[in-house]
Amino acid sequence: MRNQKVDKHNKETFTRKLRAAAFAAGLALGAGLAHAHGDVTPQAVDVSTLPKLGEEWRAVNPYRDNAEAIRIGDSAFNQNCARCHGLGAVSGGIAPDLRKLDIAPETDEYFLQRIRNGVSRNGAVYMPPFEGMLSQEAMWAIKAWLETVREK
Repeated sequence: MRNQKVDKHNKETFTRKLRAAAFAAGLALGAGLAHAHGDVTPQAVDVSTLPKLGEEWRAVNPYRDNAEAIRIGDSAFNQNCARCHGLGAVSGGIAPDLRKLDIAPETDEYFLQRIRNGVSRNGAVYMPPFEGMLSQEAMWAIKAWLETVREK
């Protein structure tokens, strides 16, 4: 009878340790994935080769079809947006697929409002605001690049 109690105790102890190890492994894996997601601090974008836009925010993208802005926008997107919106703007499900973003000039203001102010719903932040972290030039360069990867 005593051996049965000892066996049962050892089995329960082993089961608890196994669960704890599985839980720890899950936490480690989750932490590793979070770390692999990268540094979420916005990265500086060098826009020194683009025409300066000044303090007044534009309502329409002044860099549409500008090859230099598109080059800068590609890099800026990969540094600041791809973590959530995916490389090449191909979403992995975390955030909207920006290849489907409307490129009509009338929608430029909507795009700028979202990137400047971010997106929150019911107190949850879905996208942080980038105003004060990215310049107007960088934001419009990103939009200029996004227009080149547009899919219907």
